[in-house]
Amino acid sequence: MIEIEIEIEDGAWAKAMPDADGLARRAAEAAARLGGEGSVAILLTDDEALRRLNARFGGRDAPTNVLAFSAAANFEGHLGDIALAFGVCAREAAEQGKTLADHLRHLAIHGVLHLLGYDHQAQDQARRMEAVERDLLATLGVADPYAEGDHVQHRR
Repeated sequence: MIEIEIEIEDGAWAKAMPDADGLARRAAEAAARLGGEGSVAILLTDDEALRRLNARFGGRDAPTNVLAFSAAANFEGHLGDIALAFGVCAREAAEQGKTLADHLRHLAIHGVLHLLGYDHQAQDQARRMEAVERDLLATLGVADPYAEGDHVQHRR
């Protein structure tokens, strides 16, 4: 089993969704069932924090919706960390006509899948990852985020 730790750094998450930590945890746990043992930490933060992380580790000085950082092999079995930016996620949800809660659940699953080795750089990888996301989101009662051609856009 993979243990999920949630930290809310930006209070806007809790203000917009009092159960933001629970929503993120349940979504991440659904994806984590595909993996083995260990832990994942999820940080719900603001755009500026994601901008800094993206500049430092992604080479782009701009905020993005979600970043996943795989951990090096370690004794504790920590798989990695995921960070989500409130402002970017809220804007995307509004633009895509979905709730912020559904978008959070989708991005939490997306991040965990990256830590489990899924990727979407090549078209076949993207189709496989999207299929897994659809299946996991359906178990949570979340509509298919790709039905209208929406895709998780990394604004790196």
